[in-house]
Amino acid sequence: MAPVNIVHLPNGQNLTVTPVFGGLFFKSSDIATHSPFPPGWTIVLNSEDQLDAGEQEVQKQDEEEEHYPPRNVHRFKKPTLNGDHLYISSISNPSSNEYKPAASPTRQIAMMLWATLYWYFHQPEPTLQVTNTLSKNTADAGKPKGEWRININREGVFKGKVVLPKLERMGLIMSEESIVGCAQEESSPEGWSRMFVSRRTFWQLDPRIYLFTLSPLANNNSPFPSGSPYPSRPSSPAPGGDSKKEHQLDQVSPGLWSPTAPGPFHSSSHLPTFYPPPPAQYVFTNNIRHPIRPKPPRQGEILYTRYIPSVGQYLSFRVASISSKPLRHQGPVSNHSPFPNRNSALIAAESPTTGSPNAGMSDVEYLHKWMNDPRVAHFWGEAGPQSHQEEFLRKGLQSKNSFPVIGCWDGKPFGYFELYWVKEDNLGKYLPIVSDYDRGFHCLVGEQEFRGSHRVKIWLSALVHYCWLADNRTERVMLEPRVDNEKLAHYLQEAGFYKEREISLPHKQSNLFKINRDVWRGPAL
Repeated sequence: MAPVNIVHLPNGQNLTVTPVFGGLFFKSSDIATHSPFPPGWTIVLNSEDQLDAGEQEVQKQDEEEEHYPPRNVHRFKKPTLNGDHLYISSISNPSSNEYKPAASPTRQIAMMLWATLYWYFHQPEPTLQVTNTLSKNTADAGKPKGEWRININREGVFKGKVVLPKLERMGLIMSEESIVGCAQEESSPEGWSRMFVSRRTFWQLDPRIYLFTLSPLANNNSPFPSGSPYPSRPSSPAPGGDSKKEHQLDQVSPGLWSPTAPGPFHSSSHLPTFYPPPPAQYVFTNNIRHPIRPKPPRQGEILYTRYIPSVGQYLSFRVASISSKPLRHQGPVSNHSPFPNRNSALIAAESPTTGSPNAGMSDVEYLHKWMNDPRVAHFWGEAGPQSHQEEFLRKGLQSKNSFPVIGCWDGKPFGYFELYWVKEDNLGKYLPIVSDYDRGFHCLVGEQEFRGSHRVKIWLSALVHYCWLADNRTERVMLEPRVDNEKLAHYLQEAGFYKEREISLPHKQSNLFKINRDVWRGPAL
């Protein structure tokens, strides 16, 4: 059975996973009155031996009767390629006098299943090579690779007649049986007995569809009454103009500038915070026809966060800020410091006051430091006085097809990035074919302590991950580093990018690297 471990969710909440008789128990580490998670739930996770080619044919014939043929089932020890079967057997619901009932039971089930899958796909990768009738004589290194899947059984909580159909429509589970079916009974399992989730698909699902947190309750210990530093909506001008806004922020924590949003998972309505992209509307920029781009997040707002087990830290990306004050980190960090007498459902790592601020430097000051490093200046050419970097950042914040990003490890800035849409970018003019939603990014690591091939692979894959999540129409991510940046070229190939060709841009000779969505397996852990 899997060992006891902790699941660090992207929103900072933690789950404890412990073996129990017949399965695993997931326990929320934040047992609070308004927590979106129940106190815990139990899953049954088994592994089944793989079928050979002959048994697979028998199974296909038996599918009309909608039952599984006899198999060798044993307890879960480690993941298999597609022989693992999972269902939620029970939910530990507390007394309704102490806990607020779920506003949507199905969404709560989806959240529990998503969190369970998040744990599962952090387990060691199984052997991907497939042995079948045609490949049995092929050397292991040359055998075809399969898709890592976990099967979702129609048992336990999932046996309700509408649960699996709702989860399928939410995109969390799927089936190869894309049929209507002939059964007349609503409770018929026809077409719903072979549901699964693949690793590739799971990592391309935006967690905001399934995972959300609640606002902190208004109390004396909360830095943000009703989850915001403003007494009114951020878009409503406060009497007294900007000076009063600065004064309010200083009351929260002197010397620190804070963005207004509590984070991407904040939800005072107990509902997910994801919205699908709107239909495309087209405009022209420099005679290039392209879709109107969505507005980026606000200055200082976190756009991506995830716990990285291999380094024991949270990686996050936030929009850069032009403010002259250091920015308070609002995302989760690995070194939690509990907040006493707090009635919020947010754990300490999520609270805006417990994120670690940077070392007293604003984003402009960080850029000034990094751009004047000879290693960085050699490739970026933006060295100079701080006023130069301030103007550089200001232009980035005013760009319509890109926006500047600061990368952080546990809230400490380590690098600068620019995410852009390729089609209307200067790069797009030199490519024969560019899709409407292709993206690219520029990158630099400024802090010496966060350099190294392992961390590079992590943040490279995380930025690609963000591009897939930000718009499901994005099928390709590109980079065009200078040809003499051999180290980055090596890192990109290790991260799954391929070099298409060299490209002659007006200001540099570049290697064009690409990665496609359909071959991407998941982010580095």
